[in-house]
Amino acid sequence: MTDILEQFPEDGWSRVLAVVAHPDDLEYGATGAIARWTRMGRWVGYLLASKGEAGMDDVPPAEAGPIRVAEQITAARLVGVEDVEFLDYPDGLIEESVALRRDIAEAIRRHRPEVIVTINHHSHWGPGALNMADHRNVGGAVLDAVRDAANRWLFTDIESSPWSGVKWVAVAGSPHSTHAVDITDTMDEAVASLEAHRRYLDSLGEHAMAEPAEFLSAMARQTGTRFGNRMATGFEVIAM
Repeated sequence: MTDILEQFPEDGWSRVLAVVAHPDDLEYGATGAIARWTRMGRWVGYLLASKGEAGMDDVPPAEAGPIRVAEQITAARLVGVEDVEFLDYPDGLIEESVALRRDIAEAIRRHRPEVIVTINHHSHWGPGALNMADHRNVGGAVLDAVRDAANRWLFTDIESSPWSGVKWVAVAGSPHSTHAVDITDTMDEAVASLEAHRRYLDSLGEHAMAEPAEFLSAMARQTGTRFGNRMATGFEVIAM
């Protein structure tokens, strides 16, 4: 794609809730923007549908889950995020269910964000690169849950009052990016946050995409060709 990316709007909001399927989903690109926003004094919280327990081929799920939770909490703190929650849906088998929508809507009502960040929910990352079911299903549930959170007649068991203040859903890793954030000054934090998943990355072995600094820098430069040749991370921005 060669279309110029627009600047992601950074005025008129103060709270972000990032909702993804697994530990490390946000670290593959989005945390450069998150570090920028926390530097600006914005509140950012994470909600993860699973603990990523099925993601390490050399470690049984009962052991892998706590490892990945600990790595995610450390990674979040490196970009200024202290609030990290896990829903404990089964890694690799997450369904786009009413129950998942309800749990996401509950978090939206409780945290009251104006911006939601999620991971690519499309069928592919790009030509010939198939996306996985957990990403597709969580992303789809996020889009529905934003509207669910605003409807007072849905999920009436949730204690927090309805919230209709979400302005945008920003989809990281989308093949249809429309906007970008300059991460020139936060690349170090972005790299450190991905490196915090070291035991997971070691588990990937030859399947790892590249060392964090190499991978994230290459991706930021590529996105930057559509954004004034700055180091950047892209988002597909959906107005709600």
